[in-house]
Amino acid sequence: MALIDCPSCNKKISDKADTCSHCDFLVGDASAEDLLRKKNLNKFKKQHSIQNQSLLAMLMFVAGFGFMYWGGAQPGDLQHTMAIAVSVTGFVWYVVNRIRLIFIKRAN
Repeated sequence: MALIDCPSCNKKISDKADTCSHCDFLVGDASAEDLLRKKNLNKFKKQHSIQNQSLLAMLMFVAGFGFMYWGGAQPGDLQHTMAIAVSVTGFVWYVVNRIRLIFIKRAN
């Protein structure tokens, strides 16, 4: 008996099992087309999640930038420093998510 990855949830299951004990995916009855469809669905969900994170990162960048210039905080104040930190964090997070998306698209 060997352990394989479930095509649906990627958790370890027995190669003799007909269904996944974690997600109830029918491994034994699945055709190659079903497996490919499930793999593409998981890839789409991951891309969608990363795109949502990119949107949140961009909102953080814009909010920090806006508060830094239009929030009335003076340079050197705690509010100004926090606004810079939020802007930098949002920008770095956005760039990292874009790089992750490139790697996912190149994985094909």
